[in-house]
Amino acid sequence: QVQLVESGGGLVQAGGSLRLSCAASGVTFSYYSMGWFRQAPGKEREFVAVVGWGGGLTSYADFLKGRFTISRDNVKNTVYLQMNSLKPEDTAVYYCAIARTTGIPRQRWEYAYWGQGTQVTVSS
Repeated sequence: QVQLVESGGGLVQAGGSLRLSCAASGVTFSYYSMGWFRQAPGKEREFVAVVGWGGGLTSYADFLKGRFTISRDNVKNTVYLQMNSLKPEDTAVYYCAIARTTGIPRQRWEYAYWGQGTQVTVSS
C-alpha cells in the first residue's frame, strides 16, 4: 500500500533552518506531484508548497515570501522542504501528500494520500 513517512522536524530558534524529508513507497513516485501542507493547533490544514512530477514546476503559499524551497529526488522517491528564516508562526505539524494529478494542485481535496506528519516548533 501507499506509505509516506515524514522526518526532519524538531525544535529550532527563530531565524533558524530545518529540512523536512518525505519518503514514499507503494506508488510510482515519479508519476505524481507532491505537496507539503501544515496544520497549527486550532487551525485548518493549509497549503505550503507543491512540486510537479519532474521537479521543474513548483508553487508556494503566498505567506512564505521565498523562505521555503520544495524539491524532489525521483530516484530516492523522496520530496524535501527546505525551511529557512523560520518564524514562531511556522510552528505546526507538517504533512506531505501525493497529488491525484500531475499538475501543481494547491487544495487539500486534490491530494490522495497523506503522511502522519512531523512536528516543527519554532521558539522566539
